[in-house]
Amino acid sequence: MTRDVLQPLLLSLEVALATSLVILPLGALGGLLLARRRFVGHSLVETLLALPLVLPPTAVGYLMLRLLARDGPLGVKTLGFDLDLLLTWKGAVAASAVMSLPLVARTARVAFEEVDPRLEGMARTLGLGPLRTFVTITLPLARRGLLAAALLGFARALGEFGATVIVAGNIPGRTQTLALAIFSDLQAGDDRRAMALVWVTVAIAFGAVFAVERLLRTAPERA
Repeated sequence: MTRDVLQPLLLSLEVALATSLVILPLGALGGLLLARRRFVGHSLVETLLALPLVLPPTAVGYLMLRLLARDGPLGVKTLGFDLDLLLTWKGAVAASAVMSLPLVARTARVAFEEVDPRLEGMARTLGLGPLRTFVTITLPLARRGLLAAALLGFARALGEFGATVIVAGNIPGRTQTLALAIFSDLQAGDDRRAMALVWVTVAIAFGAVFAVERLLRTAPERA
């Protein structure tokens, strides 16, 4: 594999992995709340979590850009310090996290809904507290779905383009992921390198989605 293919590949893998680590706890918490709690604003939270799925990624990227601008709500003038996200690989992680979170949260929600509440109730009657019940009963039973959620988030982050190009830019060697490199090659007329990057992306995405399907298909059914 040549350097010009390896560089965006490694950066994409780093961004996708970092994104998965960031959004899995958030997505799992969101999925758990939506699956097990009914509260004021439940539908509003569901809608907000789903918005990145239906909004144009460029719109999400522009909103993030305005939030992170110097005079924005998360800008240096407001916070007093720079988050250092714009035009950096961390910005690519932030953009990918926003775009991937809905998939992770929705998959995690299904995973927790598949856990039989009767088993948790039996654990509570045996003296286990809420936290210990969650750690020893709920999480192990939902682990396949949560792993599937993490893989979906990874795959979504790997292919993220619209929000990333606005927040992180398209800087070779710094923020140019596989999706951005393919776009640049198409613009430059380098079809050979673009096709090589496409096949690399297809192979990784196929592996991730195949693993998700296997995990979900072999998940234990509730009685």
